[in-house]
Amino acid sequence: MLSRPLFKICAILLLPLAVGGCGVLAAPCRVTSAVIKMVPVVGHAAAVPTDACAAVIDP
Repeated sequence: MLSRPLFKICAILLLPLAVGGCGVLAAPCRVTSAVIKMVPVVGHAAAVPTDACAAVIDP
């Protein structure tokens, strides 16, 4: 079993790997935005909320 200080160091070093996957969480927003943008005339305006969603999740 890992000692407490070693466990803390490992947790701190692995934290960026866990947070770095946020792009995966933003994928549904980005895909939905791309589909909405295909709609002629109003697509880009209608996709603003989904673009904002993706920007919040993965800046």
